[in-house]
Amino acid sequence: MADPQTATLTQLRNIQGKTQKTIAELHAVIAASGLSKTGEQRKLLMEQFKLGYGDANVVALFYGKLIPELQAAPGAAPKPVLTESDPLDAIYAGPKAPLRPLHQSIMAVLQAMGDFEVAPKKSYVSLRRKKQFAMVGPATKDLIEIGINAKDLPSHPRLKVQPPGAMCQATTRVGHIDEVDATLTGWLKQAFDSAA
Repeated sequence: MADPQTATLTQLRNIQGKTQKTIAELHAVIAASGLSKTGEQRKLLMEQFKLGYGDANVVALFYGKLIPELQAAPGAAPKPVLTESDPLDAIYAGPKAPLRPLHQSIMAVLQAMGDFEVAPKKSYVSLRRKKQFAMVGPATKDLIEIGINAKDLPSHPRLKVQPPGAMCQATTRVGHIDEVDATLTGWLKQAFDSAA
């Protein structure tokens, strides 16, 4: 699996190629707009530069933050892309750090479904459309817990039904990319669709 920092660096370089603008120039457009919310900034970038959700989101998330060296020589080690203010730095700190690539793989599956808001909390991220449809965060140093808000999920050994009033109707835990499979994707899609 690709290093997440390298993947983000590649994504930023590709955005520059698509738009024929540097990330700094895209950030200047955001600054000129006066928009302060990430969702509004993302929408502006999608409309003005025809960027997809994921590309516009990463540009908006880096607005006002240190930009990595995008012109590094081929084969040179990339400078860290993520900044100290990235909420995932705190969520995946210490012994939980090895879970971060798995978290990003789960997020990639979700981003392919369509637009949603990512709201970082202290120990997880909340994923929302009109309402929260999922939560993703480390449960232990070896497992990520995914909360799923969807009614009528089928009974399954991987799903743990939560009591009424809980933040999600069911949870599941994954420890390896192989577990981010069609079954899990189906549950997440059901939750995603129900939150529209």
